[in-house]
Amino acid sequence: MFDLTRIGAGLPVAATIDQLSELLARNNRAVIQAPPGTGKTTLVPPALANHVHTTSGTSGKVLVVAPRRVAVRAAARRLAQLDGSSLGDKVGFTVRGEHHAGSAVEFMTPGVLLRRLMSDPELSGVSAVAVDEVHERQLDTDLVLGMLLELAELREDLAVVAMSATLDVEKFAGLMDAPVLDTPAVTHPLAIEYAPHEGRLRNSREFLDHLAGLARGHEHSVLVFVPGVREVEDVVGRLPGALPLHGSLSAVEQDAALTPGAEPRIIVATSIAESSLTVPGVRVVVDSGLSRVPRRDAARQMTGLVTVSAAQSTVNQRAGRAGREGPGTVIRAYSQSDYQHLPAHITPEIATSDLTQAALTLAVWGTPRGEGLPLVDAPPSPALDAAEAVLRGIGAISGDGTATSLGRRLAGMPVDPRLGRALLACGPAAAETVACLADSPRGDIAAQIRQLRGQRRFDREVTRLRRLAGKDGSGESDPGVITALAFPRRVARLSGSEYLLASGTRAVLPPDSSLKGLQGAEWLAVAEVTRTGGTSREGRAGATIRAAARLSEAAARQAVGVDTNTLATAEGGKVRGRRVTRIGAIELSSTPVTVDPARAAEALAETVRKEGPVMFRFSEKAQALRERLAFLHKQLGEPWPDPASADPDVWLAPELDAMAHGTAANRVDMYPALQRLLPWPEATHLDDLAPTHFAAPSGNRHRIRYDTGRPIVSVKLQECFGLDASPECAGVPVLFHLLSPAGRPLAVTDDLASFWAGPYAQVRAEMRGRYPKHPWPEDPWSAPATARTKNRTRNRM
Repeated sequence: MFDLTRIGAGLPVAATIDQLSELLARNNRAVIQAPPGTGKTTLVPPALANHVHTTSGTSGKVLVVAPRRVAVRAAARRLAQLDGSSLGDKVGFTVRGEHHAGSAVEFMTPGVLLRRLMSDPELSGVSAVAVDEVHERQLDTDLVLGMLLELAELREDLAVVAMSATLDVEKFAGLMDAPVLDTPAVTHPLAIEYAPHEGRLRNSREFLDHLAGLARGHEHSVLVFVPGVREVEDVVGRLPGALPLHGSLSAVEQDAALTPGAEPRIIVATSIAESSLTVPGVRVVVDSGLSRVPRRDAARQMTGLVTVSAAQSTVNQRAGRAGREGPGTVIRAYSQSDYQHLPAHITPEIATSDLTQAALTLAVWGTPRGEGLPLVDAPPSPALDAAEAVLRGIGAISGDGTATSLGRRLAGMPVDPRLGRALLACGPAAAETVACLADSPRGDIAAQIRQLRGQRRFDREVTRLRRLAGKDGSGESDPGVITALAFPRRVARLSGSEYLLASGTRAVLPPDSSLKGLQGAEWLAVAEVTRTGGTSREGRAGATIRAAARLSEAAARQAVGVDTNTLATAEGGKVRGRRVTRIGAIELSSTPVTVDPARAAEALAETVRKEGPVMFRFSEKAQALRERLAFLHKQLGEPWPDPASADPDVWLAPELDAMAHGTAANRVDMYPALQRLLPWPEATHLDDLAPTHFAAPSGNRHRIRYDTGRPIVSVKLQECFGLDASPECAGVPVLFHLLSPAGRPLAVTDDLASFWAGPYAQVRAEMRGRYPKHPWPEDPWSAPATARTKNRTRNRM
């Protein structure tokens, strides 16, 4: 049993923690809402352990899931310290590559629990699980919560608690069918200042200078929030003595930032310090208002990290860091108007991330694509389709989406399935590269590996991966080859000043010191590429290479595979053929070749599908039919076809075949082709629905135009005397362009009755003096329609 009074001393959540057992009594589920600094991460786990011991009399363990390794380590050490026990005794933690067993409470990252669920779906020996920081909507956290809720349906004795630091808890309470335990925030007053900078959205160097300036000159410790590791290092470099805090640091380096000192300190951190992590002594927060989040580009099938404006819930959490220990100050490097326009909540990672590992986890769990799993948000189908295509490509899932034996083995590895596949294919020799790729690689991967060797955490991870790799494999150890094997679509070739990836994406290699050894390399195996919004600096695709390794063309060919195809393209009605050898989208060679007629016809048809029949010349008769069909399609829909989008194989086959055998496009008669589009028997009503001419009351016939999408007729005003309503074509009134005797426009109307009753009087007053030989009767309703002058009309009579 834990002494909750001692552990919870001074923590606001201690005032409400006694309600937890009562809430769990209904269905063993609860949602705890408590703002940062209230102590939920510290006090809820031992309270759960006491609840389990009291209600069941068992010694089942309590697992606590938190999104970041540094937070997991810090929370476990803090609880052990407050409990007066040694770390690894009652309280322990497990993160990738580090494990300290705890008999009562064990903290861990979501990835660790996912792998544990894969190997032990019943969670034997576990009585309760608390999922912390669910509001951050990290992908693994969402999956863990869904799988735990499904498991809880089978194990009624398993308590599941979700903990959130924001007020957006109703969604989780509804999903879990659970009551909410709310602990109000007890914080000190905060002074909020705004110090905007025009370079913020560009995340420019000038903006980073601005952040460094805002952090100087304070009497208390300062916590600066920036979007990523690169910015942490840049700002730390501008502030002598400042300490970095991010997930790529060693435990010793992270502890240095979390250990209070005698003098005020400046800590520059990523989102790692937003929620379940306490940075002692901080009374000033400088907030960039930026976050780095995963975004998937469906068109290019590419996922990368992008820098975006943070959500209001995020910047509010950051601000709360300044008021934990006393009155604080928040300096926001953006305007109050900017704050008001920030999105209210974080976009869930499941909606924007690469889902390859998630799709494998779901398949191994027995819920392919997440069907039937109680997830907060369902994964988007296009991203799942892309993920499953990758998994099928490496043999991890079968055609029906179920996991293969290889897939189950990959799911149990602490790395992305693609890295796991590369590890198994190459064997223990690949362990160093895989360990580097699995942990936020940056710069020249080969150089980074050399720097990491000898570091305890890295060496421990390499040893573990070597053990997982077994004794088989090719023995390949080259970082470029291993990276290319894991991410073949990211193999890249230098093209001018940019790199073209096998996926078709273009990216630049920035002049970063960590990438210096790769400058000018013809081929690269890219491990990390960042989507950044398409500025000129990042190339046409708006992508920047952040981590890569040199690669030879031979290795690129082997990793991606080489395709040689004969391509036929049609331009201006002429077909040209090329024999092209490619590595993905990277063209290696192209040779002109003769195209056989069948392939030429296919190329012409494909051009028509993409561009429409623009290569052809339409006679006046053919153009008129084309416009009538387009009009009827717009007004009536099927079965009337749209010539612009109709399948060329249906209506153009003879013409395309003739062109494939040498007939020029401008010699093709399009009228017979358009007639093939006519639907039968509906075509018998074509002239009724969209007539070619209008029979005026004068007896003359005038062509009806459909080129603007509606029927239009141009006719002299005198020819319409006595016509009180516009005729209709497919339910659309004909638009009359009424002309003067000289053929000049006088009025436009599709309501002749209103025209005769109103505007005609003014037209008559202006025109009767200019055209005295033509009739301008006061009563156009009863006047005879004519195209002649008054004398010629009388002579005829």
